Amino acid sequence: MAPPLRAVIFDLDGVLADSEPCWNEIDAKLLREYGVNYRGEYHRNVLGVSYRVAVEFYKNAFHISTSVEELMRRRGKIATEFFANRVGLFPSAKATLEQLREMKLRLAVATSSVSASARPFVERTGIKSFFEVIVTGDEVKRGKPHPDIYLCAAEKLRVAPEACLVIEDALSGVAAAKAANMRVAAIPDTRFVDWHEYEKQANYVLGSLSEVPALLCGIRA
Repeated sequence: MAPPLRAVIFDLDGVLADSEPCWNEIDAKLLREYGVNYRGEYHRNVLGVSYRVAVEFYKNAFHISTSVEELMRRRGKIATEFFANRVGLFPSAKATLEQLREMKLRLAVATSSVSASARPFVERTGIKSFFEVIVTGDEVKRGKPHPDIYLCAAEKLRVAPEACLVIEDALSGVAAAKAANMRVAAIPDTRFVDWHEYEKQANYVLGSLSEVPALLCGIRA
């Protein structure tokens, strides 16, 4: 029997931050610097993965000679500009976080985004105070779909992985949470992915962030 849930760990991109549409613009701007006319055709291949995995994919797909490290640096700089000025929260994010805090759950963020873009975003949008722990992609050696980032968040929370619920929007993140031995609720963004793929892999599939409190009430009951 699974232990009671004590913590909820959120992905950031596509879960709290309505950022997925911006990633096509970020990557188009990045690739334009290297002579590539990108229209978002590979968005699903880089959804939810670490910066390194994403730029390695682009480097190979478009035969870019620039180093992975330089591509990561440029992607991070462009993303930071977008997160500072353009990316907003999903409408139900703050209300959902408030409800979970009232339920005495411990909250964390574990995001593939680098610290330079993720941390200013949570401060600007007023949600930083909800989280005891924020772990970013540049703090772990292996990104999603490896479990490292979720295990790191659980360790910092001092909560057993089995007592954590992860909220994800990407299959790579679902895989990372499952590999960490955590339960995972997926919120697929049907603008970009097929809902049915998530039913096979996640413990729960939700239509929106606002459904998370009711799910947790049901699990606890």
